[in-house]
Amino acid sequence: GFLQAVKGTRNRVALMTTYAVGLRAAEAARLQVTDIDSSRMVIRIEQGKGGKDRYVMLSPQLLEILRVYWRLTKPGRWLFPRRDGRGPIHPQTLGIACRAACEFLGIEKRVTVHTLRHSFATHLLEAGTDIRIIQVLLGHRSLATTTLYAQVSTAVIGRTA
Repeated sequence: GFLQAVKGTRNRVALMTTYAVGLRAAEAARLQVTDIDSSRMVIRIEQGKGGKDRYVMLSPQLLEILRVYWRLTKPGRWLFPRRDGRGPIHPQTLGIACRAACEFLGIEKRVTVHTLRHSFATHLLEAGTDIRIIQVLLGHRSLATTTLYAQVSTAVIGRTA
């Protein structure tokens, strides 16, 4: 699949995390090891786009992936550090990793980090999750923003039915 085609353990796990919990690229890039709360099974997203902290669900599967990643890489403060270890990766690094995976797989369609976030929301919506819960998980201030995801999802479903 797409995520398996992402080169580099750090980039692959960062994009898996992005998709698994619906993060923005900048939010994934800035994750710190201490943001992972395995006792409460949540991830703290510090100062998201709206300037407020929020918590997102941490699935047992993602926790296991993160634990293996941590044991392999011992990342220090930043969960996804730059190569020199002095700070978090740049969000653009994840975008570059997405493009490279698309090229490797021969995918012509534009797939971005935001596409993974959008897929997260769409899959929840298609599974019957209340749109207000999705709004909170995505960190949208306005329900109208989340509703845009629903409209796109409905349009796609209409075309494929």
